[in-house]
Amino acid sequence: METGKRLYLRQAQIGPMANFVYILGDSVAKKAAVVDPAWDINAICDFVEREGYEVDKILITHYHPDHLGGKMMGQSIEGAAEMLERVKAKVYLNKHEAEGARKVAGLSDSDLVKVEAGDTFKVGEIEVKFIHTPGHTPGSQCFLAEGNLISGDTLFVNSCGRVDLPGSDPEAMYYSLNTTLKALDDATIVYPGHAYSSESSTTIAEQKRHNMYMRFPTLDDFLDAMGYSRR
Repeated sequence: METGKRLYLRQAQIGPMANFVYILGDSVAKKAAVVDPAWDINAICDFVEREGYEVDKILITHYHPDHLGGKMMGQSIEGAAEMLERVKAKVYLNKHEAEGARKVAGLSDSDLVKVEAGDTFKVGEIEVKFIHTPGHTPGSQCFLAEGNLISGDTLFVNSCGRVDLPGSDPEAMYYSLNTTLKALDDATIVYPGHAYSSESSTTIAEQKRHNMYMRFPTLDDFLDAMGYSRR
């Protein structure tokens, strides 16, 4: 994937649920953040080390175990807790996900940095903005860096995340898609949380044209399509 002179961004599909894991770094400072590490932590860490980067941040889009690690449907998934055994880092997630992260993945408050909508931080000298996009979960968030959006389970290629799970909110999802993300620059490149399409990325412009969930004119139309009619 093409990026700026300093921005390093790599995408890898890992695990049986077609998850995408991302490495976001500064190619000059050689600092990196891993987004949604899960399923095979040694493979992720080994790759980052071979590329010559040091991981000092772990970024989580939401607390579900296939993105964070932890217990899920009778299985134990490797994730952020195991990564903390290999790297010296903090886990950055939205404040609304902190309790879920503690329960699901066994993380402690000392492991976490709880962020809010609009917060920014740097990976090396690369600025990353947290964009709160509730709907799939209360604290779902996307990461925006130099025109690249890592969208987790909020926005997929021509689809969006589920809103029928505990903590989901279809009305919040409507506004996350049709107010928050739709307002981004059309050229913004979108990198989703799962490989649910033959395309591994898209743009905001393409999604505004082709994604039905970003084309409903009203909230009621969106809820009707989701099976949550208020009428």
